Amino acid sequence: MNAFESEWISIGAVTDIPREGARCVDAGALRVAVFRTAEDDVYAIEDRCPHRGGPLSQGIVHGGCVTCPLHNMVIALDTGEAQGADEGHVTTFRTQVRDGIIFIAASDIASIAQTASAA
Repeated sequence: MNAFESEWISIGAVTDIPREGARCVDAGALRVAVFRTAEDDVYAIEDRCPHRGGPLSQGIVHGGCVTCPLHNMVIALDTGEAQGADEGHVTTFRTQVRDGIIFIAASDIASIAQTASAA
């Protein structure tokens, strides 16, 4: 295993996610929503709206944001911050795309998994 493979986790091909869509990855108790924008940018965030825990992966992707399907809270995919007058934040995870394959930072997943298990 090379250094890249030990620091990044392969989670599938970019083409597995429709443009302006999402797929989920489970990492233990953690559920991560991986989004693909119309411009083929890829983002990964916690799949839980900060307002009422709605599944962001089922929301509408527009520009660099996703709108929660339950109460219309808009979350920026790059920062995880609620937009407009709403307040809240979801955890973001670093991603890379190499040769059409999406990778997520292993240390980001490990850090959140440790925090969740300590709670």
